[in-house]
Amino acid sequence: MRRLMGEEAEEFFRSYEKERVYGLRYNPLKFESREIFERKLSAAAGWELAPVPWCLEGYYYQPSDQPGKHPWHEAGAYYIQEPSAMSAVELLDAKPGEKILDLCAAPGGKTTQIAGKMQGQGLLVSNECYANRARILAQNVERMGICNAVVLNESTEHLAQGFFAFFDRILVDAPCSGEGMFRKDPKAAREWSLEHVEQCAVRQHEILSHAAEMLRPGGVLVYSTCTFAPQENEECLAWFLKKYPQFSLEKVDLAEQYFSSGGVPAKIQRELGKTYRLWPHKLSGEGHFAARLVKADVCGEKERMVAAGLSGRAKKERKTGNKGEDARRKEALRFFQEFEEQALQLKMEEQGQRYVLFSEQLYLLPEEMPPLDGFKVVRAGLHLGTCKKNRFEPSHALALYLHSRQARQYVELTEGEPLKYLHGETVSCGGQKGWTLVGTAGLPLGWGKAQNGIVKNHYPKGLRICY
Repeated sequence: MRRLMGEEAEEFFRSYEKERVYGLRYNPLKFESREIFERKLSAAAGWELAPVPWCLEGYYYQPSDQPGKHPWHEAGAYYIQEPSAMSAVELLDAKPGEKILDLCAAPGGKTTQIAGKMQGQGLLVSNECYANRARILAQNVERMGICNAVVLNESTEHLAQGFFAFFDRILVDAPCSGEGMFRKDPKAAREWSLEHVEQCAVRQHEILSHAAEMLRPGGVLVYSTCTFAPQENEECLAWFLKKYPQFSLEKVDLAEQYFSSGGVPAKIQRELGKTYRLWPHKLSGEGHFAARLVKADVCGEKERMVAAGLSGRAKKERKTGNKGEDARRKEALRFFQEFEEQALQLKMEEQGQRYVLFSEQLYLLPEEMPPLDGFKVVRAGLHLGTCKKNRFEPSHALALYLHSRQARQYVELTEGEPLKYLHGETVSCGGQKGWTLVGTAGLPLGWGKAQNGIVKNHYPKGLRICY
């Protein structure tokens, strides 16, 4: 680090004597504006938050606030995330209606941040190659009430075979040696080695190559790490730009304002002057690296043929199918629509998605998603619920997707009742009967079944907590 930073090195080292900062992002899928979130949270918790300057949804909080233990966390009102880690998605600049890939997505911080910007419109594919981490990713997608995300458990190589030139934007938050996290995570420091840096760089080359294949002409690719090693940052991008000359680096006004621009290694400084480093001695956050690249808007014959093939396969999938499967799906839809009529104030088919059935589980899959055949699918869009014999049981994911006003029956919990509900206890209600959405401060926590003034708790047993 002394060779890398020169005269700034001692100031950099002194920053590690300071306490780390803590951050969270409010969920735009749950609140109409930042002001509404601040007003409601002030009434519910009284925390004193300070804004993260490079992220509109981001805040610093005091560790004594313990937001992970507040009922709002289980309601998906916010996601706890290190402030510097919010930078990459800001560079990505996701838009509603686009097709976006988060290639190395677990545990879900950046996926949930992207989803907030997409506002339920378009397709978000979130991939994680390790199965246990992919399950955690899916849980966070569920908790934040995201309807348009498909969670996959695939290698980047296999993914690239099915999504050639498909995505408008791709985020590669690459697995790295984690040098920027040493203050936050002492384990990362203990596991560090020069060999690990080299291994990470080789893996990053492979991941970036597959990402390049999946991005459409004119699309945006953001590459980020939480390390300082030039081999994994500027040198990795120098390799990538040489191999893929159709890509070029692009400056970002937000990053120019808050981050340190320019490559560090002198031999590639001029070539990589549009990359960004987040230094812990220059801002309130940990160490990160990020760069935004654009793919030339030139569509070759292969891109045109593949795009036509994906569209054709998707249409064919919707028109053909096994007669037995079609009958099961039709029956499942009938049960769901009966529930929908009785319990909801909206029609789910109006949401621009299509119904798919996996065994007894009914999902709403984004229309833009190509056939799922051959992929390891962890979550196929929004899980609506389970079609059991002659009835439909709504999922926890559906409860967290809905707003309180979208249910025909809603019970507002107060005075300690949210924690009782999250623990699995029954709560009182008025004259409701049947499926009832249960929540706090207008934020749904889950389902209950009301009868005789009592709501039977349907909060998932695996999520129940005791503070």
